[in-house]
Amino acid sequence: MSTEGQFDWAERIKTTVRAEFDRVENALSGVANQQQEQDRTETLAILAILEEKRTEVLGNSDPGYFIRIWQEVSDQVRRMLAEDARYQSIQAARRARKAGSIHAI
Repeated sequence: MSTEGQFDWAERIKTTVRAEFDRVENALSGVANQQQEQDRTETLAILAILEEKRTEVLGNSDPGYFIRIWQEVSDQVRRMLAEDARYQSIQAARRARKAGSIHAI
């Protein structure tokens, strides 16, 4: 059972979490604006994954979730994204493409 104080605390944490998602989104959007088509398409896919994660996290109504998991935000959004299998697949494809272009020279 959550107390009013826990709800208030969780709301403050949520504000910080929301800001961190915004920060990561802005960074990725800035990168996407400078990329060539294929990389930009992949970065936009990463942004879509990020938005799914944002919806999932911020949609959680349990104050304890935010108090336990998100009290120290640090790089949690970036780590959450990096642990996603779709993100890992995109990164692997990028590495393979870069390795292929090096061998083509």
